[in-house]
Amino acid sequence: MKALILNSGLGHRMGVLTSEHPKCMTEVSPTETILSRQLKLLAENGIEEVVMTTGYFDEVLVNYCKSLCLPLHYTFVKNPIYDQTNYIYSIYCAKEHLMNQDIILMHGDLVFENSVLEDILAFPKSCMKVSSTITLPEKDFKAVIHNGRVEKVGVEFFSDAMEAQALYKLNKDDWKIWLDKIIEFCESDNRKCYAEVAFNQISDKCAIYPFDAENRLCTEIDTPEDLAVVKSKLHEIENRIVYMCFSTDLVHCGHIAVIKKARKLGKLVVGVLSDDAVASFKHRPLLPFEDRKSLFENIKGVHRVIEQKTLSYAETLRSLKPTYVVHGDDWKEGIQKEIRSEVTDVLAEYGGILVECPYTQDEKYKLLEEKIKFQ
Repeated sequence: MKALILNSGLGHRMGVLTSEHPKCMTEVSPTETILSRQLKLLAENGIEEVVMTTGYFDEVLVNYCKSLCLPLHYTFVKNPIYDQTNYIYSIYCAKEHLMNQDIILMHGDLVFENSVLEDILAFPKSCMKVSSTITLPEKDFKAVIHNGRVEKVGVEFFSDAMEAQALYKLNKDDWKIWLDKIIEFCESDNRKCYAEVAFNQISDKCAIYPFDAENRLCTEIDTPEDLAVVKSKLHEIENRIVYMCFSTDLVHCGHIAVIKKARKLGKLVVGVLSDDAVASFKHRPLLPFEDRKSLFENIKGVHRVIEQKTLSYAETLRSLKPTYVVHGDDWKEGIQKEIRSEVTDVLAEYGGILVECPYTQDEKYKLLEEKIKFQ
């Protein structure tokens, strides 16, 4: 899959903030720009190739991308008449690099949570980000939804519509239909409209489904006011507390995979069960608490490690008030079922969210756990 990022626009509504560089290079935090954040999230989610359209300050943009030293291969395509056309023509200019490919398409001024990108990439069909909880904007994109599919996209639609952003995952067959229509538009000198105008003519053939991100951050930055709102939301996101609790003596790749997922949600606090708590529901731990605690303190992405003295999460959750609790889905049955029920009740007290991940079923880990029991 390739990422297509559209960065040919002028960004005049940002005023002096875009007087020396493209809008995508606007800072959204002390360490990130819109673009650096997009690219890092793409790389973290396994994307290796990026096609980027350029125009305004194209040389500055190219040099900036290379300076980030990310594990990405870039193809830069300049729209030579970026100031006279819309991004439909930028896509046309890049068409040779976009054929016969699954595509993740986004505007260069879009800021989104990692979980939004992750879920869109995992969506089995072609999709577009929408929100059922955000009020319909007056001047920005809305998506008309009929029979569970996106029928039209534009600023002018209000009936049967949802707030929408130009973040798409497009399977190659659907993308070919849309790209062919984009080519037809541009070769007929219809180059000043949104690419979505071309989509609206073939939406019965190009099956794009709505992906509802609800209240999760996924929004474009058009003005300094938008920038202020996004900065505030990013600060909140980056300071969310995410909680996980472990009893294990053995940290394997299944644990690491869940930790990687959890740390993308915010600041990850890991609880390690005390020796007595572990012994109360299975064998006495092979490694003492301090050693087990040290294991997690040395894992990348773990913000802090604390002791959880009982099997009950209640005291810890009421103290930390984490936005998310992350756990494997193996506790839906068995001895931990009641603990899970208590966790959901406590989270409901303040609006916390339980995120459950598929439990690793690898036989070799089960065998190791069985061996540890008899040490």
